[in-house]
Amino acid sequence: MYDTEFLVVGAGVTGLAFADHIASNDYLICEAANKIGGYCKTIQRDGFTWDYSGHFFHFKHAAIEKDLVSRMGGQKVYKVKKNSKIYWNGGWIDFPFQKNIHQLPKDDFVDCIHGLFFRQKKTPENFQEMLYSKFGKGISERFLIPYNQKLYATDLRNLDMNAMGRFFPHADMEQIVNNFKYSDNGSYNDYFTYPSGGAIQYVNALATGVAHERILLNERVISVDLKNHIALTNRREIRYESLISSAPLPALLGCCKVETNSSLYSWNKVLVFNIGFDSKGPTDIHWIYFPQEEISFYRVGFYDNILAENRMSLYVEIGMNHNSSLGEGDVEKIRDRVIGDLRKVGLVVNHKVLSWHYTVMDPAYVHITERSITEVSRVKEILSNHGVHSIGRYGGWTYCSIEDNIVEAQALAETFNAVDRIY
Repeated sequence: MYDTEFLVVGAGVTGLAFADHIASNDYLICEAANKIGGYCKTIQRDGFTWDYSGHFFHFKHAAIEKDLVSRMGGQKVYKVKKNSKIYWNGGWIDFPFQKNIHQLPKDDFVDCIHGLFFRQKKTPENFQEMLYSKFGKGISERFLIPYNQKLYATDLRNLDMNAMGRFFPHADMEQIVNNFKYSDNGSYNDYFTYPSGGAIQYVNALATGVAHERILLNERVISVDLKNHIALTNRREIRYESLISSAPLPALLGCCKVETNSSLYSWNKVLVFNIGFDSKGPTDIHWIYFPQEEISFYRVGFYDNILAENRMSLYVEIGMNHNSSLGEGDVEKIRDRVIGDLRKVGLVVNHKVLSWHYTVMDPAYVHITERSITEVSRVKEILSNHGVHSIGRYGGWTYCSIEDNIVEAQALAETFNAVDRIY
């Protein structure tokens, strides 16, 4: 039987941030995969640098960013002013859609502005109703509804009206009309940073403050005895005082045998293709949104335009229902369709594919509903009463940034540090 003060489940950003910040040296980290990083892993193949998906960092806390960069050993970190577009009518318009309807063809613009002025201003009960009430029929049905349905892979009436929180690009009537003449597409992520070695560099920076011998790779937590504070892994039993988990909340509840209504937990998964080509494509765009149903992907991003490379290097994201499965040969068929759709929208012309990689993020975006919010609060309180803290994007079953995960993990660690200082 192993004993530890803190058992951390998951060696992604959240788990490592906690271990990095906790004053105690008595901790163990169980990581089911063979490498640290969670979804922030980076792949380097045939001269291309890719992440599991497009992970660009939008820091609000300068001290956190400064600390992480200082621990990268001189790694070059790019600071980039975002340029994002929407594919429309064979070309591009600026993002966000609702602030740039004046860039649409005349008929589309008239429908959008008419819908905006004569929208029904009723109290919304779900995400789709929120879109109609704030932006009207034209804007909602041309972009906001089809794009988000592709992303979330669900009926938007299933989601809470605030499902995206601060990450949704809200705009009122005055901002939209003012943008017709004075362009201001500012949002929470106007600037982002990205290391030359990929997102894993931020993970490695956090890991510099963690005792590597305390990271147990290929070690999955199978069950947790809440009463006796004992976790069973595929290799051993571990007795703990406090357990900190960033694992998906439904999986943790199963391990802990906490009763819950499983139907309240819904999510999508995202199939991500990273594709490297022999020559450049567009030179000044960082990512593009695709609301069109006939296009397989909802977003495409350009690593080469961030890293100043001379060959087009893309990530391509496809939203899928979490119950859908990928059989043998399905990935290659979808990849071929993706290449075809990239040609259809003009990103691939005479380009030759040199290398590619794929991964499935499951879960990717959780479906936040009013009922799920209530249930998550209830079960997290039960866990907390037994010394188990479920944090992070999936542990908290929420929508947040990577920096938010660091802030939450550090705050939790600080509560324990404060108790130790008292005693």
